[in-house]
Amino acid sequence: MPKPQETAVYTHGHHESVLRSHTWRTAANSAAYLLDSLKPHMKILDIGCGPGTITADLAALVPDGHVTGVDHAPEILDRARATAAERGLTNVEFAVADVHALDYPDDTFCVVHAHQVLQHVGDPVQALREMHRVTKPNGFIAVRDSDYAAMAWYPASQGMDDWLDLYHRVARANGGEPDAGRRLKSWALQAGLTEITTTSTTWTFATPDERAWWSGLWAERTLASSYARQATEGGHATPDQLQAVSNAWRDWGAQEDAWFTVLHGELLCRKRA
Repeated sequence: MPKPQETAVYTHGHHESVLRSHTWRTAANSAAYLLDSLKPHMKILDIGCGPGTITADLAALVPDGHVTGVDHAPEILDRARATAAERGLTNVEFAVADVHALDYPDDTFCVVHAHQVLQHVGDPVQALREMHRVTKPNGFIAVRDSDYAAMAWYPASQGMDDWLDLYHRVARANGGEPDAGRRLKSWALQAGLTEITTTSTTWTFATPDERAWWSGLWAERTLASSYARQATEGGHATPDQLQAVSNAWRDWGAQEDAWFTVLHGELLCRKRA
């Protein structure tokens, strides 16, 4: 039987305001739950690699091994290749792939990693089955996803509430599940994974620089990214409503006592020998 192919639409796209967030991500701030399991010789598959900053960090951590970064969007891979080249890494390569139907043999990789991927795919259970299939016995499947409904901020703001409601509607209309973090264990069990360790960590934005950065990128993303286009074309918001949400982000970021946290669910599964 042919494997299912990707049907969901990536909500964020690769506008500069999105990449500003993606290129901030490192193995330390986005994959710390995995790092103690890495060995220098390991062969790693990094799914949904985007601009490749986490991929490059992983490659540096396995100097005697190899990392393959894959993404469903071919246009972002040149950015990832440039990231690796700038760091002088020679043990990393990049390719286009669909996590629902990975073009790799069974038992290929020591670690299969996906950061902020399962919330955007059409069938996360099938994705985990594929990740498990290409993982070597005694290897690891490592997944981390945010959970939008669990995000918290202060001060309260109707405009920010409107943003969260809008994001949920757009992401689900695209075929994704924005509250993925809380579902990772359930999806893993449905996929037949065992030896599951579940954890959670957060990103927090509270200093003046952090608030300005986080609010600014979301204010721009709301107006200029593919997410904005999907919101209007899908009938989820008018341009005026998007402008109001963008203004709410900037108003929040300008407040001295503002605070925002992003909760992530994390999953580390060892494949039985």
